[in-house]
Amino acid sequence: MKTFREFEYIRPDFEKEKEAIKKYAADIANAKSYEELRKVFLDREEESKKFSVMSDVAYIRNSIDTNDKFYADEMSAYYSVDGTFAVLGLEASKALLASPFRKEFEEEFGTLITKRMEMSLKLASPEVVEDMAKDAELCQEFSRVSAGCKVEFNGEVCNLSGLLKYMGDKDRSVRKAAFDEWAKFYESIADELDRIYDEMVAVRSKMAKKLGFDSYIDFIYARMSRFDYGPADVAVYREQVRKHVVPLVERSFKAQAKRIGLEQLNWYDEKLTDPDGNAVPIGDRDQMVQWAKEMYSELSAETGEFFDFMTEHELYDLDARMGKMLGGYCAFLPTEKAPFIFANFNGTADDVDVLTHEAGHAFQAYTSSRCHKISSTVWGTAEQGEIPSMSMELFTYPWMEKFFGDKADRYRIRHIEYALSAVPYMICVDELQHRQYEENLDAAGRRRVWKELEEKYMPWRHYADNEFLNNGGFWMQKPHIFINPFYYVDYAIAQMSAFEFYQKMEENREQAWADYYKLCQSGGSRSYFDTLEHVGLSNPLKEGTLEKIMAFIGTKISQ
Repeated sequence: MKTFREFEYIRPDFEKEKEAIKKYAADIANAKSYEELRKVFLDREEESKKFSVMSDVAYIRNSIDTNDKFYADEMSAYYSVDGTFAVLGLEASKALLASPFRKEFEEEFGTLITKRMEMSLKLASPEVVEDMAKDAELCQEFSRVSAGCKVEFNGEVCNLSGLLKYMGDKDRSVRKAAFDEWAKFYESIADELDRIYDEMVAVRSKMAKKLGFDSYIDFIYARMSRFDYGPADVAVYREQVRKHVVPLVERSFKAQAKRIGLEQLNWYDEKLTDPDGNAVPIGDRDQMVQWAKEMYSELSAETGEFFDFMTEHELYDLDARMGKMLGGYCAFLPTEKAPFIFANFNGTADDVDVLTHEAGHAFQAYTSSRCHKISSTVWGTAEQGEIPSMSMELFTYPWMEKFFGDKADRYRIRHIEYALSAVPYMICVDELQHRQYEENLDAAGRRRVWKELEEKYMPWRHYADNEFLNNGGFWMQKPHIFINPFYYVDYAIAQMSAFEFYQKMEENREQAWADYYKLCQSGGSRSYFDTLEHVGLSNPLKEGTLEKIMAFIGTKISQ
């Protein structure tokens, strides 16, 4: 395999792909034996990987530079045909589900894949092809608009990631000034983001209705393969967070305020955890990659092999740049069985967080793709998939001296407290989305509801004298609300399993790692609840689980 930069991109022939999908459906329907059906299925699997890898390369390069017109146009082209391909694929699913050889297929590949096929029949239709394309276009527009921040601050040109770096500065006036610029940017694009989101809500609701769902909430739970639980279960989980997590976070922030000499923390103070400055990486990007390479070689033979593969083929883009999409993610190139890590390093501890988090995703995909024959079992559902990433952040604690020197302990405390404090925020994001589709909120309604949710789940949150954020404008800074609807709660759910792994590490690290590796091997071959049982994890959605986990985590945070 070449390096990612050398990887050749060629747009697939869309018409040829359409005909291939049609032929695949016919061949499945006409198969005279299981051996014939199996060959048709696996041959198509390999062909679809070739198409997928080109789409993934285009997406990665578009997110690396949202101003690159070529890849922006390529993504528009994919979005224009995604709906058509989904509809054509329904015929193949129908044929396989009706096949006399279905039992043999499920014996080899499992019943989860056919369960997903059954659900897919409800999730696409010729009626919604244009709606799907419009939704994708709006996602692309959001990424472009939100990546447009360009501010001269403290002698450098900063994007949003760069401004966030200064919100951890020791000097409160610097933190406040960076905060003001950050908020000013979002206020400047607020009308545009509200318009984009209103259009998203409208097209998504229309699509769900056309497909026979009562609401977009029901549609998205089905699309996310949440077979084991529903909105009512998530509502119960949110209440458990309010009861058992929020008090611990409030305690932690009170201790932090006292530690840094403040009567009250404002939002721009929350990132400063120590009066003499936060722990920050002591090396540049290249040095951190080298330390990560050493760390993963020492962690296990499997992680060492994995990270050597990542560095050999340069399967990452880590530096923040103007025009680069916000955030971090892990993509996967199926023909190469190769993950790709996308991040926005800004010189803070967040760089190590995102490197270990996305490496957790990447290691899981690298591992499961070598255990399973088909692409659909490489990744699990969202709440499954976030367990390896969040747990990897914790499994790598013993190597933090490499990155932070004598401030490694400070980093570890900061990291566990930050991971905990993020959970109530994630819950706010989730409840806002539920209420959006339940109450059909307008822009003012979203701000009102967001303010209510902050008071309910984040009573410590203060925005000083910023009118825009005090009136509920903070909701729109979370990209997941726009481009990954209803995903964000999966982080909150998975975080509990990661905390449970942390406790297991302290009791028996060798066994904890064995269970973790078993989780990565499983990939998406089991449902969420079955996966938890398979690797010996508790169910976070079950009453009592959070209370038990918080009893342990409470011993690890500031008193």
